[in-house]
Amino acid sequence: MDRTIYDFPETSQVKPRSVKPAAPNRTRDAGEERIGIIYNPRSHRNRGQDLALGEERQVMVAAPETRAQIDAALTDFARAGIDYLIVNGGDGTVRDVLTLGRAVFADEWPALAVLPKGKTNALNVDLGAPDDWNLRAAIDAFRYGRRIVRRPLAITASGGGRTMHGFILGAGAYTKGVRAGQDAHALGFFNSLAVGVTAAWGLGQTLLGSARNPWRRGVKIDIRTQPGGEPLPHSGIGEADRRTLVLATTLERLPMGIKPFGAVRPGLKLLAWDRPRRRLSAVLPAILAGWESDWLTRMGLHRADAEAFTMVLGDQFILDGEAFPAGSYEVRAGPALSFVVP
Repeated sequence: MDRTIYDFPETSQVKPRSVKPAAPNRTRDAGEERIGIIYNPRSHRNRGQDLALGEERQVMVAAPETRAQIDAALTDFARAGIDYLIVNGGDGTVRDVLTLGRAVFADEWPALAVLPKGKTNALNVDLGAPDDWNLRAAIDAFRYGRRIVRRPLAITASGGGRTMHGFILGAGAYTKGVRAGQDAHALGFFNSLAVGVTAAWGLGQTLLGSARNPWRRGVKIDIRTQPGGEPLPHSGIGEADRRTLVLATTLERLPMGIKPFGAVRPGLKLLAWDRPRRRLSAVLPAILAGWESDWLTRMGLHRADAEAFTMVLGDQFILDGEAFPAGSYEVRAGPALSFVVP
């Protein structure tokens, strides 16, 4: 998560372009694959490291510092007909590459790999690649590694514009938790440890704070599951038009092994918590371990699988560490992407 929280209009300044990629050649001999690397020099664990590739004639490396530069690099990669795209950066870099790449690659995405070089790397936790995975190993894995398919969230504002792609969406207490997580980074906590520090602080505020505590008050939001447009149930605990916490993801495994959505499973998963009652603090470990019960629903914790959902919210939401403004959005599963892991 970057220290700056950006806004949706800044991302939308990069105009979608139509690029017809050169047809990737899947029959090239080993070592002749065309590889594109997006290297984020500002990612927490990069800082000019891990670029010792030797003589790799078929490798194109770009180190963009703006979204416009990412867009240009991906366009060059597509025109070169790359077979494999390696993203060397954290979750935010992945979000930007997938968002901008949709207009470039359309339905002809190359294979992808993600190196865990950011402050938080939730996608990498789900994929199971080693924490010390480097570029040389990732290049070798194209031929010999496993492939895992994941579909990012696709989030579109009601007024149109670019569809955002990412893997973890949150609102309410989650928005405040991201800012607390940035403070955790300032204190030297990263990756799953930062998630743990943030979660402990946020849950304490949410469960034990007063009624006026902004963590407990949550966000004004209307959620409707699709295709039927049915409103997500509300327990009646707290204000009927507000939720303390909203989360959505297409990931299957989350940092520290937590399972707030219940059993591990594929697909688009949604969680909404009305206003948590303090008595839930005793069963919080069980909730994070995936415990499912009708009693939890009566206590205001709602879990759902959906083809898609719409949300109209009165405050910012967070997508992979970046804030986007209040408004009306549709959220669904995006394109199926093939990720390479060792």
